[in-house]
Amino acid sequence: MTPPQPTGTPRPGTRAERRRRTEERVLASARALFAESGYDRTTIRAVAAAANTDPALVMRYFGSKEELFSRATEAAPEAPISGTPDEVAELLLASFADKLDTDATATLAMLRSMLTHPEAASDVRAAVSAQQGQAAAAMPGDDADVRAGIIGAAILGVVVGRRLLRLDGLADAPAEEVVALLRPVVRGLVNGVREPGPAGTADPDSDPGA
Repeated sequence: MTPPQPTGTPRPGTRAERRRRTEERVLASARALFAESGYDRTTIRAVAAAANTDPALVMRYFGSKEELFSRATEAAPEAPISGTPDEVAELLLASFADKLDTDATATLAMLRSMLTHPEAASDVRAAVSAQQGQAAAAMPGDDADVRAGIIGAAILGVVVGRRLLRLDGLADAPAEEVVALLRPVVRGLVNGVREPGPAGTADPDSDPGA
């Protein structure tokens, strides 16, 4: 007796199941090619060849290269950022560690495409801005937005340096080491800690007439 299939799961051998498998194969191939070559240089024909299917079938399932890119680069939503400043710092670092330590082909595809494809740039900006906004809301100080922006830029820069530019030292460093080195920086920015200026330098917030 054939065991019952979970609700919503196509039965093996059916047309729906064959389509699901083809879509998964196309998405995996598209993800890899977008990550390697970026949006502009990746073609529907190349994706179809890599997925061992027909370009017309790719277009029938996804409608356009833009829609294929959108589906291939979908990412799981980020965990909410909230709590005390120290908790916020650790949540930001955990999110950063995940970007360094997991198979981030979709993220790499987005990053490689963002300089030439407006939709990719918009998606990256939206994701970073959403996390920044949550972090800034939990950070003390009038300049929390600025500090949150610096954290976002620093994290994005490290991910680009590691994943795209393959910078010496950074590319092959253990993820936990990179996170540990950034921890005091992120904690200081979240808490609004400022280093004292050079000896003899006036504090910009001090009252010169005091």
